[in-house]
Parts: sequence; C-alpha cells; structure tokens
Amino acid sequence: MNKTAFTLAISFTCSLTLVGCNLDSDNVASEDIEEITENNSQTRSVTRSSQGINEDARDRRDRARGRVGRKNFKHKKQGTREIRSYDGTSNNVDHPLWGASWEHLQRMAPSDYADGISSLAGPTRASARVISNLLVTQDSGVNIPNTYGTSDFLWQWGQFIDHDIDLTDGSTNEAENIIVPAGDAYFDPNETGSVVMNFNRALYDMATGTSTSNPRQQENEITSWIDGSMIYGSNDERNAALREGGNSPYLASGTQNLLPLNVNDLTNASGFVRDTTSLFLAGDVRANESVALTAMHTLWMREHNRIAKLIKERNARSHKHENDQDLFEQARRLVIAQIQKITFDEYLPALLGKNTMPNYNGYDSSINPTIYNEFSSAAYRFGHSEVGDTVLRLDAQGREISSGHLALRDAFFTGINLLKKADDIDPLFRGLAGQAHQAIDIQVVNDLRNFLFGQPGQGGFDLVSLNIQRGRDTGLSSYNTTRVAMGLPAATSFSHITDNTDLQEGLQTAYGSVDDIDLWIGGLAEDPLSAQGSQLGELFTAILVKQFDELRAADRFWYENYLTKSELDFIKDVTLASVVRNNTKIGDELQEQVFFVSAPN
Repeated sequence: MNKTAFTLAISFTCSLTLVGCNLDSDNVASEDIEEITENNSQTRSVTRSSQGINEDARDRRDRARGRVGRKNFKHKKQGTREIRSYDGTSNNVDHPLWGASWEHLQRMAPSDYADGISSLAGPTRASARVISNLLVTQDSGVNIPNTYGTSDFLWQWGQFIDHDIDLTDGSTNEAENIIVPAGDAYFDPNETGSVVMNFNRALYDMATGTSTSNPRQQENEITSWIDGSMIYGSNDERNAALREGGNSPYLASGTQNLLPLNVNDLTNASGFVRDTTSLFLAGDVRANESVALTAMHTLWMREHNRIAKLIKERNARSHKHENDQDLFEQARRLVIAQIQKITFDEYLPALLGKNTMPNYNGYDSSINPTIYNEFSSAAYRFGHSEVGDTVLRLDAQGREISSGHLALRDAFFTGINLLKKADDIDPLFRGLAGQAHQAIDIQVVNDLRNFLFGQPGQGGFDLVSLNIQRGRDTGLSSYNTTRVAMGLPAATSFSHITDNTDLQEGLQTAYGSVDDIDLWIGGLAEDPLSAQGSQLGELFTAILVKQFDELRAADRFWYENYLTKSELDFIKDVTLASVVRNNTKIGDELQEQVFFVSAPN
C-alpha cells in the first residue's frame, strides 16, 4: 500500500468524523513521512491524535477540569448583564457542570459493552469493513441527489453546528484495528488476508470502565451548548488568543480579512500539515479540515466584527460610553442568537420538516443538555451520506470559476492554499447554495468510503467503517435496543426497517438478526419520514429532535429567553443568506433560502 496516500486518506476521514481514527508513527515508515507534502514544504509528523492534534488531550482535560471554582455556580457579568462562561459552566444554577466542556456524554440507551465494562460492543458481528462493502457502496460517479430540493449548505451548516456542540478525540494508544476481508478490491487486492485499517479508541474518563456498575464513559471536549464556541472557543485562554488584542471588541483577523494564523501554535487539528503555525486559528480546533468549513468560520469572524463595529458607531452617535469588553460581549450574544435562530428557523426545518420540532416553551432548569453518545457517535453522522464528489465554486453568473471546482478529496486541509484573498470564500458559498446534496440514505460516495488514490490497493480509507467501529467502541446499544429506549417499537423483521427489498436482503446477509444491527447502519437504513418532511427515518429523527430540543430548553441564555426587546429586533430578520451577503461581495444571485437550491413548496 502506498503509505503517503494512506496517511492522507486517514487525515481526510478524520476531518469528517467526530471521534475518528488515529495516526500512529509505527504504521508509517519514516522514509514515507517525508513524502507527505503540501506545496512541497508543509509536512508534519503523524504521531498525533485522530483529529491531527499534537498535544496530549488528557493534559487539556486536566487543565479544564482542574480549574478552581469550576464546580461552583458563579454569576459571570459584563457590565450590568450576566453573560455565558466560555467553558459552558454555570448555565444551570443548581447543576453548574451541565453542558460544560469535558463532561461525560449522556446515553439514551444503556451502554452495551461486550463485557459490560469497556470491550467493544457487537463482538459477534461482522467486521465493520465487511458491512460497509455489503451495504454502503455508492459507485464512483454515481449521483443520487436528494428529492427535497435542499442544498449543500445543509451538510455544511450541519458540520459547523456539530463543531459547536461536540468533540471527542481518539486516543493514541488503544488500538482496535478494523479487519479487512481478504481480497478487498481497495485494501487487499492481493488477497493476503492480513490487512487491517488502523483504528484507535476514543478518549474516555479513566475513572470509568472499572466494573459493570461503572462502565466506560466518553467525554465531550467542548461545550454542549449552541453558544458559538466554534467561533469564540471553549475556554478563556483560546478566546483571549482569538481577540484582536487586549480587551478589543473585535475578533482577530488575518490578511485580506481572512482568519488569523495560528502563530502561537495553539492546539489545532492539522491533518498532514507539518507547520502548524501556517494554519488558520478559530474557536474550534477543526476549522482547517475543509476549505468550505474554513470559509464558514471566516464568515462568522467577519459577522462578529461587523456587529461590534455597528454597536460602536451607534454608541458614538448617541454619546454612550461603554468599554470595549462590553462591546465584545454584546456582539458575541447577538452572533450566538443568530446562530441559534438560523439553526432552528432554517436548518432543522429543511432537514426534519417544518413542524417536526416542538414549540419553544421557555427555559427548563430540570433538563441536562449534555450531548448524547447516540447523537454524536451515530445519529448526527447522517451527514456523511449527504456529501457528494465535488465542491462547486461558482462566480456571480453561476459559472464555474477559472480555477475550477474542487474534487472532494482536494478540499481538506487546503484552505491555507486556496484562501488567499478576501473574496476567495465567495465562490464556495455560491457553490454550496447551487448544488443539491446527496440523498440521506445508507449509501456513501466512493471518495469517502475508499478515498481512492489511483488503482485499487494504492491507498484509501473507509469513513463508513470508522463510523461503525466507533459506535462499537463507545458501547452504543444496537439499533433495536435504541429504538425501544426512545419509546419506539422494536423492528421484528427487516421489512419493518425499509421497503427496499434489496436493502432488506443486504441487512439480512450482514447481520442475520434484526436485533443485532449497528445503530448507525440501522438508523440510516430506515425509510425517511417524508410525509412530515423529514429526510431522516423514525429513529434518527427522534434522536435529533430530543437532542436539539433539550439544547434549547435547558439553555438559560437561549436567545428567546435572554435577549432584550431591542436585541430581538436586531436579529428578527436574520437568515444565513443575509449573513453571507453582509460579509462578502455576494449579492442577489444568492437565493434567500440558501438551504434550498430553489424555493421550497
């Protein structure tokens, strides 16, 4: 196997998965490391965690959890207003750690470790790669656009929000490699029967996993709240590094009003890039993972600064004197409010249907909003099915720009080379709005499932296998057990999952029993609830509704509960389209409802 391609492939797949794979220097020969290049100069060692982070995550955990006063409720004020903490603490008065960074992921269903403690779930199931080959293949060049009229902005916003609410990095020292079947066309064309995909288990609280009464529990490294942490960071230290300087009201920007560079070498997912200081810096460590994601981070850095400038100019006109820290927090809460509003008014209706989410009934202090393992390790990974082979880049007339569209595999960790001018993000946004995403089903495009470099056997990695293995790693219960835990009836036959007879037969071949299906596979295999407008099946719809509803209801700082009337008036007409237009040179060529390639019915 070509090890350069193999390493790039792992970097790529890690960029799309929350708790992904790990790169281990023992698995790549030293002479091949020098071949992993970007512009012939930017290379980096592959001894790092799954997100490409070259810092011990446990040190970060200990610093966060060891902060003095973390467990005690504290009113954090700026001027006369109470404000959010950056690490998510002290949102709930009685339970200050609910929703905070580095807290245990919750579970909707009991953990299902094989030994009841920590061993991978589903020990008798087929290898994750075998199941991927049987069920998830979408041949190269095959296009299966969704029938809902929704655009690529759906998966891009989904990823952006995902990076606001959860992150669980992979470890660097606990391997559970994925067995590749002999003769696999991409990974074992010589039929050696000895090939494996490298896979390391997710970080967990080492105080857990000691007995059946104390099974292993993974943690969320960032805040669970929809609080703009991907823009502002999940701790005070990162936030300070993101500021223009001192108590400036503005976020730092780089040349051409792009993101600043990571000159102080803060923790960052860096993929195959050796010079980590050459990468962009944002609130979330994964901001460089794809060029469209980097563009989204750039957009919201600009939006914060635009709002801060408006507030400062308003104050000057009215001779109102506020310090710059007050201005920063005012802009921050308006940005967070806009993100919350876009998510619930545009994104979720486009994904789940207009009336699927329950109405907001105000703040509920009894709800713990911390992210569920079933959500982060399975259900919210539905987006991998949405992604197509090509990232469009369009000019104002809707034509391909002179430098062309991007092959999917060329969009990862390349923002530092593709984004040089302020307007370089514009073609990406037009492209996201102009292309229908792939149907949300059990199929995943070839570039994600194999990341083919040249002929079979010369590189690649399988994101699908990672998803399946990650669910087993985190001890997720089976598809049917999770259905019951969610108050849904268990499926008693494969025909209860889907009307597609070919898929029914595939599930039978892969699993044998309807009671032994991996959660990610079963959830995606369900027929969508199209009658109510949901692009997801019954189980994944229920999981997303529960998670997002609880994130909203449990948030004391939710915009509808927290903002003043004048602040509510400021954001009442915001859409993602308006934010894009306000911060780029894009004009009326962008449709008002950017989550749809054309106006929805």
